[in-house]
Amino acid sequence: MPKVIVQSLPDYTHAQLLTADHRSLIADEPLADDGADLGPSPYELLLWALGACTSMTLQIYARRKGIPLEEVAVEVEHERTHAEACQDCMEERSGRIEVIRRRIVLKGPLTDAQRDELLGVANRCPVHKTLKSAPEVIDVIEVVD
Repeated sequence: MPKVIVQSLPDYTHAQLLTADHRSLIADEPLADDGADLGPSPYELLLWALGACTSMTLQIYARRKGIPLEEVAVEVEHERTHAEACQDCMEERSGRIEVIRRRIVLKGPLTDAQRDELLGVANRCPVHKTLKSAPEVIDVIEVVD
C-alpha cells in the first residue's frame, strides 16, 4: 500500500494536500468552519472510505459467488451523541460516543438469504474491520528547519 502524505497548504487556514503514489486530493473544512471549502473534510474522507470499501467488497463477493447483485449504493453519516441517546448501539457505554450510520442499498433480484449474506459480508469489509478494531496510532514527530 502506498504511503499517504498530508501536507498543509500555507495560503489557507485548513486546506491540506493529500498525496498517495501518483494521485492527489485537497482536503479542507467548510466555509462555516473557517475553511475555504476546497475539498472534503476529514470526516467526509473517512465516511467515503467506509462507503467505497463496503461497496467494493460487496461487488467482489457477489461476483465470486454468482449472486445477482446489479448495483450497490452506500450512504454513510457520522454524529457525536450521548451513549444513552443511541438506541441502535449494541454496547453499553456512557458519555459521548461517535456513531457511524451506514445504509446499504442493493439492486438486483436477491433472495432474503442473499441479502442477509451480503450484510454479513459488508461487516467484514477491511475499513469497517479497521474502524471496529480501535487501531493503534503510533506517532513520531520530526522538526525540520
